[in-house]
Amino acid sequence: MQYRKDKNGNELSILGFGCMRFTKKGGKIDIDKAEKEVLAAFDAGVNYYDTAYVYGDSEATMGEIFERNQMRDKIKIATKLPQYLCRSKETVEKYFREELSRLRTDHVDYYLMHHMTDLAMWEKLKEISILDWIAEKKASGAIRNIGFSYHGNTDNFLKIINDYDWDICQIQYNYFDEVAQAGRIGLQAAAAKGIPVVIMEPLRGGKLVNQLPKEALKIFKDSGKGWSPAEWGLRWLYDQPEVTVVLSGMNSLEMVQENCRVASETPAGSLTQAEFDTLERVCQAIRAKDKVGCTGCRYCMPCPQNVDIPGAFRCYNTMYIESKHEGRFQYAQTAGLVKSPAYASQCIGCGKCEQHCPQNIPIREKLKEADRALRPLPYKIGIEVARKFMFRK
Repeated sequence: MQYRKDKNGNELSILGFGCMRFTKKGGKIDIDKAEKEVLAAFDAGVNYYDTAYVYGDSEATMGEIFERNQMRDKIKIATKLPQYLCRSKETVEKYFREELSRLRTDHVDYYLMHHMTDLAMWEKLKEISILDWIAEKKASGAIRNIGFSYHGNTDNFLKIINDYDWDICQIQYNYFDEVAQAGRIGLQAAAAKGIPVVIMEPLRGGKLVNQLPKEALKIFKDSGKGWSPAEWGLRWLYDQPEVTVVLSGMNSLEMVQENCRVASETPAGSLTQAEFDTLERVCQAIRAKDKVGCTGCRYCMPCPQNVDIPGAFRCYNTMYIESKHEGRFQYAQTAGLVKSPAYASQCIGCGKCEQHCPQNIPIREKLKEADRALRPLPYKIGIEVARKFMFRK
């Protein structure tokens, strides 16, 4: 196993165990099966285990496994505050105490504000004295490092990362979503500040393994490397020194064994140009169904009307690459569930964006098309209901 360091010099395994996708049995996690998988990863050198308050019985399961195998002092626990449910400092304390109880521990190594999409969410937490609360917990040792997990657009990520002296952050990032959400820009911005970056969705929730088009699978096979699609995705991430930990929701011993092997033999800077070219051809095969040929270069940004142009096109394309629901869900997250909406419908047709687009995309026309597809009436209603809940005083 290879390790990379956090801000305090602690060594973290470059493969982290994502604790959201364990096998269920009778509606609950199959703890005996999960324990075998966790111990196999631990024996292979994995020391970073990531869970959250809203991951069902994950925290309680992990707490039991860690306690009965006397692992607590040998591993790092990351869990998350459901910040979207917090309306006072007292509720923050309530959730944290409950999490400590579930995890059977007196401290959390990495405590993250869960599912941040907008600076406004962080500002709201500051209004209920979260900074004082964090200082108290860090002083007592109950929290060793503070961070956030992120699902918004690049611009909002940069605002959040620059607003506080964070110890760690967690972003969605993979070879296909290189410019989505925080993206490579966010990864490098965090690394430049010395902030460790934990990667979630390294394989798009398995979609870069189980839902690849046959053309993409043939490209991998013809490369002659003999790597599985999962190995290709993980190697691309480990190649980047800015990446600290890559989470994998491992739910079989075979998956644990493969992922640990890859993590042990892929140092930063190990991919060749030929291998990068292979991945680019795979991306092109996946994008064959794209509705808009946007590369996410962001030359069109910023938009004077706050439209997230590349974000809208990415979600529009996702509707045809994956599913309508997935594209619309991502659009709701990144354009709707933020303090200042970034809908494509906000475009006033000024045309400034089109002057800078290297692909010569008729952006104004495509934005109208995208918004119609991404926000049918039921989604409009749902987003507005969620906004009232999330941004109420």
